[in-house]
Parts: sequence; structure tokens; C-alpha cells
Amino acid sequence: MAKPKQDDLAKPSKWRLQHGGFSEPVRDADPDTGSPVAHRRAVDTLGLMLTNGSITPQMHEAGAMFRVTFRLAALDGMRTTQLLRIQGGGGDLLSERQAAARRRLAAALDLFGGADSAGGSCLWHVLGLECSLREWALRQGWSGRPVHHVQAQGILLTALGVLAAHYRLQPRERAA
Repeated sequence: MAKPKQDDLAKPSKWRLQHGGFSEPVRDADPDTGSPVAHRRAVDTLGLMLTNGSITPQMHEAGAMFRVTFRLAALDGMRTTQLLRIQGGGGDLLSERQAAARRRLAAALDLFGGADSAGGSCLWHVLGLECSLREWALRQGWSGRPVHHVQAQGILLTALGVLAAHYRLQPRERAA
């Protein structure tokens, strides 16, 4: 009987590769043991767009700020068990930090007409929930209608430009 083929553990699995690309391995030494290791970084949408010159560093920073705010707001649907429980505490109460992040997120999404607008939906799904741009365009799109991936990229580019101005990362251009 033939042995099943073992996966090469030095490379990402077939399952992981279907969810996005990886950078070339960076060889380094493990800080604890000193043994050589190869680090691979998952390529995210913003990083890929910055690398190929589609967006400016300010737009990349704006997208990263939105993503951090989304995570702080705890809107990603992922929940974990609390390691330390406080007696008498409510289970689903928002912390002040989460509430403040939700207010900042709402202010940013209001620039686009809310989370149901094309730009708001794109930011919510692509940056917040970290779906791929193609996945958002085909599955979610705008108001549940599929969007062509070229249009989806245009929506994301526009939204990132507006976010960069909102976060004051680039000067707003004045009308002549």
C-alpha cells in the first residue's frame, strides 16, 4: 500500500494559498533558539496595492487606520472566551474603547453615505472583514448586486483617497 504524500511544511498549504499570495521567504534566526527560520508574509490587499503603485502611502495608512479602528470596535464577529471574568459583570457590555472606536468608524462611513453605500460596503468588507476585493465584488458588491472587479478597485481607490483626507494624511485640494 502506497503512503499518502506528505505536505511540504516549508511552504504554505494548498488551502492557505487559495486565500491569497505570500511574499518570498525572508531568512532569519529565531530570537529564542538562534536556529534558522524562513518567514513568509501573507499579502494583503492594501499591501499589494501599495507594492504595485495603485495607492499612495497615505492611502495605505488610511486603510490601515480604518482596519485598526474596525478591530477596536469589535465588529468582526469573532468572539473569544474571557480569560479573566469579573464577578457581577455583564457579558456583552461595550467598553469605552469599543464605543469610541464605533463612533470613529461611523463618522468615517458617514463620508460615503453609510455602510450600505458602495464605498462604505467596500471598506466594511475589504478592510474591516478582510475579504479580498474580488470576493467582495462577486459575493457582496453594492446592495447585494455583483460589481465588476475593475469597478470594485475604483470604488476602493476612491474610498481610500477620501479616508486619507478624512484622517488628514494628505492635504485636501481646494476647488479653483
